Amino acid sequence: MIKQFLSKRSLKSLKQDSDKLSRGDSSNITADSPRTLKTSYWPDIDGDSLAQASTAKQSSTTPLFLLLNMTVGIIQPSVPFKDVSNNDEKLNLFMSKLSLCCIMFDFTNPNINKDAILQKDLKRRTLLELVDFVSSWYDSNNKFNEATILAMRGTFAINLFRVFPPNHSDDGEPRFDLAWPHLQIVYELLLKFITSPGLDAKIAKKYIDQSFISKLLDLFESGDPRERDCLKTILHRLYGKFTMHRSYIRKSVNNIFYRFVYEENEKHRGIGELLEFYGSVISGFTLPLKEEHKIFLWRVLIPLHKPKSLGVYFQQLSYCIMLFKEKEPKLSSGVIRGLLRYWPITNSQKELLFLGEIEEILESIHMVEFQRVMIPLFWRIGCCINSSQSQVAEKSLSLWNNERIVNLIGHNCQTILPIIFPAIDRNIKSHWNPEVVSLTNNVKKIFLAMDKKLFLSCYSRLKDQKVILNLEAQKRKEAWKRLEHAATLSNPPLIENNNNSNNNNSSVS
Repeated sequence: MIKQFLSKRSLKSLKQDSDKLSRGDSSNITADSPRTLKTSYWPDIDGDSLAQASTAKQSSTTPLFLLLNMTVGIIQPSVPFKDVSNNDEKLNLFMSKLSLCCIMFDFTNPNINKDAILQKDLKRRTLLELVDFVSSWYDSNNKFNEATILAMRGTFAINLFRVFPPNHSDDGEPRFDLAWPHLQIVYELLLKFITSPGLDAKIAKKYIDQSFISKLLDLFESGDPRERDCLKTILHRLYGKFTMHRSYIRKSVNNIFYRFVYEENEKHRGIGELLEFYGSVISGFTLPLKEEHKIFLWRVLIPLHKPKSLGVYFQQLSYCIMLFKEKEPKLSSGVIRGLLRYWPITNSQKELLFLGEIEEILESIHMVEFQRVMIPLFWRIGCCINSSQSQVAEKSLSLWNNERIVNLIGHNCQTILPIIFPAIDRNIKSHWNPEVVSLTNNVKKIFLAMDKKLFLSCYSRLKDQKVILNLEAQKRKEAWKRLEHAATLSNPPLIENNNNSNNNNSSVS
């Protein structure tokens, strides 16, 4: 009765304490480091220490659920789970061990004493015990209760939620966290807990809430790729189990993308992992696609081609776009227009990525959608053919090695050849790279085989246009000469004026 009374009485305050931890409020956690807890009583928890804990003030260095556990006399954390048979007692022992795992250590300090090493090892072994327990424990009549879920939330908040140092991601190099051997076990515990059949989502949703999810998403800025990979898996499991939070998760991830693209800070490390997570979300979209999902494509995925760091997450971004295209093939023409809008002009590496994505889209595009965008598309490809960067020129010319694309061009040769012919002619006559010239000649042969009459007509038209352009250039040149002659007659040369002024000065003297 006493235990139940204290548990119910402290539930609200326990939730508030966990909320503070989720917000990253660690101002009250003070010891050897800013996130270290005083733990001198842990090696031996006896009756005296329990009595002291129950009568002492709620010290700011001790989690609230730890005080609750000690007050009601929960089993010592050193007791193995195998020595406890009753399920209620096992949960009590679980809470006790969780409290022990709220002890934090400074992994960046190489000069640590022997006691700290032993305490680190004790915490590590306790975390592994908890992982094994959560993985194997399940009772349909005795699931994780609210107090246990709150204790887990508090433990995760203390161990995981942290603020990264400023400018931690200015360079592109990964920054491996020295505390990763410890963090890895905590993430494994979180994953096992979320996926456990003993966790009822209807109960847990009050504590694994939007605040918790928001702090979890903030961790995607970690410089350690191992941590971001764990977060991606956990976020996917959260999305699958807590269906009531799906809309919030999507909106929160969208906001991260919005800030990355439109604020142009380009410092977020986790864009690739978040896109990979979103790929699994897109796979589950039902048809027809909702307007919300199409807006995400136009306002988020397409603009994500703009940042300079595109190469870091391009593979995941391209995968997401292809999933949209497979869901609704009629989106293909809109995607190509979006790519043309953000086409890089001075960045050849990004241009190669764009050309590769265009090729992938054209391989499965429907004829109607292709005809809607073929004019602006091949105008841009013509510019790429004439690029002085040989890799860009070769990549654009290699489109004619794809049978599907050649088939599309062949059915629309009357429109495409007049657009692309000037670029072909210019390359053959003046491009500096022999390989590019050779590939251009191959494209010329393909067009000749498609429609020789049209090809000769384009050649004749181009020749006539060059004659007209030469005549216009000659006319401009003659007009400039006439203007220069008229200006000379109306204004004598400056040298003659200077000579006259010098003569006048000498005669006066």
